[in-house]
Amino acid sequence: MAEVVLENVTKSFGGTVALDNVSLTIPDGSFVVLLGPTGAGKTTTLRMVSGLDVPDSGEVHIGGRLMKGLSPAERNVAMVFQQYSLYPHLTVRQNLEFPLKSPLLNTPRDLIDRTVREVAEVLQIGHKLDNKATALSGGEMQRVSIGRALVRNPQIFLMDEPLSSLDAKLRADLRIELKRIQAKLGATLLYVTHDQIEAMTMATHVGVLNEGKLVQFGSPREVYEQPVSVYAATRLGQPRINVLPADIFAGAPSGAKSIGLRPEHIVQGEGEEALVKRVEHLGDQTRLHLNLKRHDLVTVTDAHTPLKGGETIRIQPSRPLYFDAAGMRLA
Repeated sequence: MAEVVLENVTKSFGGTVALDNVSLTIPDGSFVVLLGPTGAGKTTTLRMVSGLDVPDSGEVHIGGRLMKGLSPAERNVAMVFQQYSLYPHLTVRQNLEFPLKSPLLNTPRDLIDRTVREVAEVLQIGHKLDNKATALSGGEMQRVSIGRALVRNPQIFLMDEPLSSLDAKLRADLRIELKRIQAKLGATLLYVTHDQIEAMTMATHVGVLNEGKLVQFGSPREVYEQPVSVYAATRLGQPRINVLPADIFAGAPSGAKSIGLRPEHIVQGEGEEALVKRVEHLGDQTRLHLNLKRHDLVTVTDAHTPLKGGETIRIQPSRPLYFDAAGMRLA
């Protein structure tokens, strides 16, 4: 595995700037997740690293080596896409060994067999090796697709929303599996998603992108607790952070235009009076949908709260985040 460095990378498609002077270091052995909406530049970053696209300016280094002019094969990277990209007429074993049969690798037969067995064991699909790909479930097909990348032992794994087409339970199961595999192999992994839960549960580092710019880069906890802007604050957290006028509570610092409150950072019992509009019981917790001075907000409370819609409570902020008129965080 290897450290990957992007230095001042810019890429445009026609009049659209997909990446705008992005500098990013993906540490060796890290699990980096790029977050942002459609058009933020996530997949373009992946393509810059893979060599599928070439930067207009800037440089990409993998393992300390400049990648300029090198093809994807020469970069020794492995990609996993949203779609399974398997050969349906081949068995699981044949799909897994296919990358190792490349003339460029010239892999000995015994090493191919051993590698396929080891990867199948890691992915817990050893009992499916002789099944046709068309006989697998969606989750099993994506495991095989991931396995096709794992057999390569590349410098970096590049994954473009590989779980987004799966149902909720499979996504949850494969999130755990993927993190386990990455940790076991010590792999360097760059993962693109718009799903904040994937970022919070799997990443060692999160890169928040917006309109081609890298807004913030840090651990999931750092981005969650110390966002640099309103935009970064809204990328992580479920329910989303409440963003309200700064003067809705007393004590806002000079220059504050808005206050950001995570749902768990709203304290009940004292402060401003708010109307309970709706109560959502979710088993392990309850969400309260409130209205405060004509502004809607969401907080969390005890799972067995007796509160009902139409009642009033008093609330006050705890650990508030303040932002200026441009949406940037105030110290």
